[in-house]
Amino acid sequence: MPVTTTNLDPFVQELMHWGASDLHMAAGSFPRLRVDGRLVPVPEAAECEPELITEIVRGLVSESDLEILDRDLQLDFAFTWTDPGDSSVTARFRGNAYHQSGRPAVALRLIPTAIPTPEQLGLPDATAALARRPHGLVLMTGPTGSGKTTSQAAMIGWINRHRPVHVLTIEDPVEYVHHSDVALMNQREIGTDAVSFPDALKSALREDPDVVLVGEMRDLETIRLALTLAETGHLVFGTVHTNDAAQTVDRVVDTFPAGQQDQIRTQFSMTLAAVVSQRLVPRIGGGRVAAFEILIGTPAVSNLIREGQVRQIRNAIATGRSDGMQVLETSLNRLIAEGIVTYEDALTVSIYPDEVEPVTPQPVIGPDGQQLTNGNGQPIFELPGIGQVDQFGRSLPEHIAPGTLPPPPPTAGDSVDV
Repeated sequence: MPVTTTNLDPFVQELMHWGASDLHMAAGSFPRLRVDGRLVPVPEAAECEPELITEIVRGLVSESDLEILDRDLQLDFAFTWTDPGDSSVTARFRGNAYHQSGRPAVALRLIPTAIPTPEQLGLPDATAALARRPHGLVLMTGPTGSGKTTSQAAMIGWINRHRPVHVLTIEDPVEYVHHSDVALMNQREIGTDAVSFPDALKSALREDPDVVLVGEMRDLETIRLALTLAETGHLVFGTVHTNDAAQTVDRVVDTFPAGQQDQIRTQFSMTLAAVVSQRLVPRIGGGRVAAFEILIGTPAVSNLIREGQVRQIRNAIATGRSDGMQVLETSLNRLIAEGIVTYEDALTVSIYPDEVEPVTPQPVIGPDGQQLTNGNGQPIFELPGIGQVDQFGRSLPEHIAPGTLPPPPPTAGDSVDV
């Protein structure tokens, strides 16, 4: 449907200018952008009036959607924005309109128009290889805003470019738009093309898909049907809001009544191809980068699931490197060692912070084999991604020749020229 974005345009233009991922607007508060994972106010913007937010939402959704919003007090939607100053610039957004303190609010997330490749996202080889599997259940997990949808889109995009199969996506709403290439792509949106996830999945069994993407696995019936699809020879991708692989196993099994859990463990153990849990970490120099935990459905892992030994799964991941498995902390430690993220930022996303390893500043050695020093004879060290530092890891200007570093600040008792 056509949308009207006149009132929204200035805010989206700010979002695009700052490279933000999200826009938050709530009546009585200043609008905010999420830049590299952190919320910042929109420069020079006034507090949002209720009428402004109401008009913005009214321009983005249909009359029937407005009735749903009035009834449920919240609404998921998606739309494509076109820059009023340059019609060649477009962007797709996922939105949620809701009420807080009795007043309207809206949250918008930018969905890149170009579908990234697994290589561009830095997906581990074991993760990218999942797109080549003929069948099985692949679960993407992590908190909201951790990049699950983007990673799935990259794998579906790879399938679309390389495999002559029928791909069916069921989403609420449709986020990344895939156009048929080598594969046949069909995308169904809940509320527009299907009544609910369970109804769409039941119908999928009669639509001859090879690959099925389930946007959200929230309820018992959706999970049951996804397991059935994977069990009957389909490759199924789904998302679950959990913190790690072991918790994902518990979440799937615990959704079912106690009397059915043994059967579900068996079915889950036989169909699971992988659980990929990911976090986004601020990148040194700007932007964010993904860190991954990967559980592969090996015979040993399948046995642990079947026997209900969930506590042993993390150990299986840690010792399963040859099968492509890794715990999140292994990924974080690699990013730290390569100078891509800081130790402090890595700690904020780790469930096991004791396993995150800081990088020790390394001495900078000159051509004569001696450690370089500054003009005061202080030794120069280096940290990956940061550059030259002192022995405490504090940043120094990069590419400083020996003897040219400024002396340290004076301490109490030192004489200072004025």
